[in-house]
Amino acid sequence: MNSPRIPQMIPYFDNLEAEALQKYMESNPFLTEYDKTQQLEDLICEFTGARNAIMVSNGTMSLVAMMAVLGIGPGDKVYVPNYTMIATVNAVKILGAEPIFVDVEEGTLCINIDSIPLPVHKQSKAIIFVSANGRSSSNGFEEISNFAVENNLIVLEDSAQSLGSYYSDGKHKGTKGLMGSFSFSVPKIITMGQGGCIVTNDNEVAAKVRSFKDFGRTQGGNDFHPLFGLNLKITDLQAVIGIVQMSKLSSRVQRKKEIWTRYQKNLSANSNIHVFDHDLDFVSPWFIDVVTMERESLIEHLAKNSIGSRRMYPPINQQPSISFPGSFPVSEKIGEFGLWLPSYVQITNEEIDEVCDAINGFYS
Repeated sequence: MNSPRIPQMIPYFDNLEAEALQKYMESNPFLTEYDKTQQLEDLICEFTGARNAIMVSNGTMSLVAMMAVLGIGPGDKVYVPNYTMIATVNAVKILGAEPIFVDVEEGTLCINIDSIPLPVHKQSKAIIFVSANGRSSSNGFEEISNFAVENNLIVLEDSAQSLGSYYSDGKHKGTKGLMGSFSFSVPKIITMGQGGCIVTNDNEVAAKVRSFKDFGRTQGGNDFHPLFGLNLKITDLQAVIGIVQMSKLSSRVQRKKEIWTRYQKNLSANSNIHVFDHDLDFVSPWFIDVVTMERESLIEHLAKNSIGSRRMYPPINQQPSISFPGSFPVSEKIGEFGLWLPSYVQITNEEIDEVCDAINGFYS
């Protein structure tokens, strides 16, 4: 099958990344994680306002590391939204803990506190807040935080889709829980191919994460391992790309907002398709997410016009690798009718118009 002329997503690199890599390779580097990784972590701290940023191998492992350093493991339970990328749940299962699935809010696709089954399990240790597409819960982070305090839970943030998005008080997503994580996989607003990052304002927790990601060492370069740990390091080669990508982040945040605004305007009169709302004062939409009852036919129509799209996440409990019984109406609806439209940062206004013309033409 030929690639669509207007893909749903494609990464964006230019000569700046190539030049930075060439310069780095000419410096006789070790390639392993070192000063370039530290520079990237400093840039992430500066951008997000977090006190600590720790790079790890990918977004999934950032979630694993956050829970592992808290001692979460067999017998423990962790609340997760039933609408999320499966990595959120897999990270819980890797540690032997049990995910407790919770449906999401229809307007935000963030975890719905009112849907958490009560009473809270005594073995429950944490709740993972996933800021879906950069959004917040309808009642804000405080509702989640208060629920956690009342039930002796730790709040961790899966902010994989939220770099460049903020809470209404100006705090960056990922910085209000004990720890937050970001992903730099190919679909994200900036990418190094792979990579993840944990941010936290707790220095003691940060030290534990740094040890865990380096085999449990006290510091690099020795073989003394007082803690259990894994090798979750990235390479300075990746960090060189990440440093350049970070220099483009602010402009990409602005462009993502422009992309959503143009889609919303072009499709606002079409009652057959719902474009999810965003407060652009705080949210940088990662993907353009929509709901339509004719999703499968629309996907086929767009493909015939050489336009790519992507089905949104199925309900986690219905994934064959999970297969957990229960009724989760909102996440089930998204799994059946949710669709991501072309959302890459370099899409032109003319291409957006073409996508919207194809959609409106399909319904007319």
